[in-house]
Amino acid sequence: MQDHHPFFRQLLDNLYDGVYFVDRDRIITYWNRGAERLSGYSADLVLGKSCRDNLLVHMDDNGKLLCLDGCPLAATMADGNERQAEVFMHHADGQRVPVLVRVSPIHDEAGAIVGAVEIFSDNSSQNAARQQIEELQELAFLDPLTALANRRFLEITLHSRLEEQRRYGWPFGVLFFDIDHFKSFNDSYGHETGDAVLKMTAKTLAGCARSFDVVGRWGGEEFVAVLANVDRTSLQRIAERYRSMIEQSGLPTAMEVLRVTVSVGAALAVPGDTVESVLERADALMYQSKQNGRNRVTLEGVSP
Repeated sequence: MQDHHPFFRQLLDNLYDGVYFVDRDRIITYWNRGAERLSGYSADLVLGKSCRDNLLVHMDDNGKLLCLDGCPLAATMADGNERQAEVFMHHADGQRVPVLVRVSPIHDEAGAIVGAVEIFSDNSSQNAARQQIEELQELAFLDPLTALANRRFLEITLHSRLEEQRRYGWPFGVLFFDIDHFKSFNDSYGHETGDAVLKMTAKTLAGCARSFDVVGRWGGEEFVAVLANVDRTSLQRIAERYRSMIEQSGLPTAMEVLRVTVSVGAALAVPGDTVESVLERADALMYQSKQNGRNRVTLEGVSP
């Protein structure tokens, strides 16, 4: 970017979206302010490094690491075709962030491909999420530490979903999450780090959530997701996506990157369920995940 006119540098730096350039070796040569804001990585930290050097580490919604296989940048530099993909980026704070990436090749005067430019933008259901957060704050339904829905709001949501199921037959499911070995984070690194683990997990869960689902903190290191309009197959697929995204997140500390996993119980609501009964089943399934090795999903009626 050093050879480009200052006007274009200023123009790119003022974009809301993240923009970065790479050369043929995928070394980052330019990183705008939008990229700093969306990723948490400063330009000083990333310039001169490869985009696959434990930085953005894009994943698809199946948990596949694209830097190893399926990188849009590498594919575009190989065939010269523009690409667009929905991926999950690794934020500097550890959580996974959903972004829409658009990649175009960069040509020299002779037409040879000498690099690529990637533009990435926030792809979470942010408008709906921001509106929901504002409503939750006004009604005191927000968990102050994680900025997710609190237990009270989750209970209200479950009552509403049960009534919809009773009246209209609309299906829904419940996921119960528990952070594995959470006590060890507090004991080994202190409660401030424990809180950071909770916040990182919450941000990853929120980033993976569909706009019409509700994810909240049940208490302590436990989280609950209420998923509308799901069957067994989609309930398991969504649960595995949450689990995988958290597993591939990491909390950076002065000494190391702390890896976090969750055990998940997944239950479909059935006629006659109450808030207590569907939560009890999801909670019991979560404990089955714990007993069978942690970092896994246990779906009702399916052997682990």
